[in-house]
Amino acid sequence: MTHAHVEVAGLTIEGPAGVVVAPFDFAIGRGETLALIGESGSGKTLSAKAIAGLLPSGFSARGSIALTTATIELPATDAIWRATRGRRISLLLQDPFTSLSPVHRCGTQIAMTIDAASDRRLSRSECADLVTQRLAEVNLPSDVARAYPHELSGGMRQRVAIAAALATDPELLIADEPTTALDASNQGEILDLLRRLQQARGMAALLISHDLGMVRGRAEHVLVMRHGEIVERGDTSSVLTAPSHPYTRALIEADPSLTDRSAAVERAASDASMLNDLVVATHVTKSFGDKAVLHGVSVAVGRGETVGIVGESGSGKTTIARCIAGLERESSGEIVFDGVVLAPGRASRTPKQMQIVFQDPYSSLNPMISVGRSLKLALRVAGRPASDLNSLLRLVELPVEFAVKRPAELSGGQRQRVAIARALAVQPQLLICDESVSALDVSVQKQILDLLAKLRVDLGLSILFISHDLAVVRQLADRVYVLRNGEVVESGDCHDVLNAPTHPYTQTLVAASIHEAPTH
Repeated sequence: MTHAHVEVAGLTIEGPAGVVVAPFDFAIGRGETLALIGESGSGKTLSAKAIAGLLPSGFSARGSIALTTATIELPATDAIWRATRGRRISLLLQDPFTSLSPVHRCGTQIAMTIDAASDRRLSRSECADLVTQRLAEVNLPSDVARAYPHELSGGMRQRVAIAAALATDPELLIADEPTTALDASNQGEILDLLRRLQQARGMAALLISHDLGMVRGRAEHVLVMRHGEIVERGDTSSVLTAPSHPYTRALIEADPSLTDRSAAVERAASDASMLNDLVVATHVTKSFGDKAVLHGVSVAVGRGETVGIVGESGSGKTTIARCIAGLERESSGEIVFDGVVLAPGRASRTPKQMQIVFQDPYSSLNPMISVGRSLKLALRVAGRPASDLNSLLRLVELPVEFAVKRPAELSGGQRQRVAIARALAVQPQLLICDESVSALDVSVQKQILDLLAKLRVDLGLSILFISHDLAVVRQLADRVYVLRNGEVVESGDCHDVLNAPTHPYTQTLVAASIHEAPTH
């Protein structure tokens, strides 16, 4: 790059145990993207937070950040960050619930961002027009401005967060896993949109991601971080095509594809078609007020079988899973578990029947109590002794020493293992995984998928796996249901459906899952 738009020099991060991110430099040109990739716990998110002035308590940063309009020497004062964060540097977080207020309408939140960055007081109509424009940029209708975040699908919430992050036309956008929660077709759409906006505005972007497919074709340069150190850097095409460092090669080899399945799945898949059904949902409908979300959805999961449900954000895949789990009450239809008809709601379910593992383990784990205490509480519910704690940790391949840690001390992959362990403490027959690996980098993602496949075989588990990522489902599932607008449009053997889809919508999803970016 000939004219750097953003230059970061000597960025170093220290924590309670000493240096956690070794000094490193980078520069990003106007309209260009630099990708920072690495496993959970590698230091990439800490680096992003340091550049945005949002390091957690106990951590500090040194170095300098040179923008076109200002240079920031670290550590910087709160006053400097207030003048910089959200104006010159904008941070787009992985989880939209972290960046969006649950008590304000989406339009109000975007308007507050616009107003804070404006040099003059905007009229109500001017602000409303700008909010509508920002929503349109992320392909959302204007009526989303009146909605609260909880009224939107996960994908729509993230689009609102993107609209808010771009509302101030920052010089640098730091996007930390910006499309993790989106289905493949929306992922590509949003990433290409960000790319176009970048180039039109001359905005630099730092893209933090574990998804190598996302990085490929959408970033000019890449940094590979491991254990707080940059182990490889260069042009993206060169690094991902001919990596020089063994760690980079391992990351690329762990990148999921539609043609790979884990070995553990292969061992069990041959028996899947001969299994008796454990849970059968028939003609399930669900409405939220006047909005119908499910239109007669029928799915079944056999004993010891893994079934995937895929579809775009808002397709109803999470809603059918929540109806099966009793977290939502179906409007009509029937759900049968082990031959017994279940009444709508949680009261008719027992912990030993089914457990659910959510997308964000940090939201589902109590941050105030240790891993050991959380798991002991689950063991008590199951009527199991506290002495089973160590074996439960080993079951999910975590060191027993982790019992004394709190969730904040763990990486995303480690937290998800704890969430799986807590779900398995009661020894359920059915494990429902709702986007349970979507927030993880590819190597950790593969480890969790292999763990689930192993647990399925060793424990005789049935697994209902909800995901927008067809590559992930292809690795794990025996059968798959494809949902669109609350209806099943295609179902069958996972290999057959994802390799030779018959429905146009499934064909579109499969094509989009390749993650190839258009040529610019």
